[in-house]
Amino acid sequence: MARRKKGDIVNGWVCLDKPYEMGSTEAVTKVRRLFNAQKAGHAGTLDPLASGILPIALGEATKTVPFMMEAQKVYRFTIHWGISTDSIDREGEIIARSDVRPSVEAVMAALPSFVGEIDQTPPAFSAVRVNGERAYDLARAGVEVELQSRRVTIHEAAVTAAPDADHVEITMRTGKGVYVRSLARDLAIMLGAEGHVSDLRRERVGPFSVDNAVTLDFLEELAHKGAAFEGLLPVSTALDDIPELAVTDQDALSLRQGRPIVLLPRQIETLKARLTAGSRLVSVFEGGTLVALGNLRAGRLEPDRVFNLP
Repeated sequence: MARRKKGDIVNGWVCLDKPYEMGSTEAVTKVRRLFNAQKAGHAGTLDPLASGILPIALGEATKTVPFMMEAQKVYRFTIHWGISTDSIDREGEIIARSDVRPSVEAVMAALPSFVGEIDQTPPAFSAVRVNGERAYDLARAGVEVELQSRRVTIHEAAVTAAPDADHVEITMRTGKGVYVRSLARDLAIMLGAEGHVSDLRRERVGPFSVDNAVTLDFLEELAHKGAAFEGLLPVSTALDDIPELAVTDQDALSLRQGRPIVLLPRQIETLKARLTAGSRLVSVFEGGTLVALGNLRAGRLEPDRVFNLP
């Protein structure tokens, strides 16, 4: 007999506004306990020294986490000029100083070089694995490693504030795998300056943003009132850019059993018009309830992920 999982069946997303100095794993644990949920995970690690959007999936929502890993993100961060640290943030050891303070105009002129598809080398203090070990563990142990550059995409980057000569604030929209600290490092090098990230906030991950975010304090208040579910977003929130298909209860049953369904020509044409280039993925609903994610192939919809939602 299979062991019964501890906790309750809870399905949905929490768009958490993570506070500073809290790790992503700790945040997931706190949210999971507030809901007494059986299963939880997050969509994209956020460093303890960063605040902002950390989407946390509960129950069936964990099946949609891979789609959030591919989602665009928006970061707002501050570079402190004059000091470089080994971790490129305010927690690191100081490794260099300089009197150079790049002007706002100089920063604005340099940023276009970092927009588009670029090669970016992760910071030494990062979660990248080197021979099975995390780069930050090796860096803390004094081991020098040469990390390989990777192709990443930065869609937009702009100066959004300059409170004084020592600081400049930049907001950027990125694809997956972009390191804010690497951009700060490379920008400082281009401008002949020293600098590190002194403040970092993630403002958006796909459909999750500051507009639909909740804090831990707010969730705790709701849980105390027995209303924690008011802070929960639907499982389908993560699929907002995937075309939807409404099906009958019979087709829904077939998909839940792992069997493909045949679509009508008009359904196929409608879906094809909504699909993004190179994608065949469709989200399927029955009476407003998410049933499955499926791939459109040769006039049929083949289930890829099936959801067990009430």
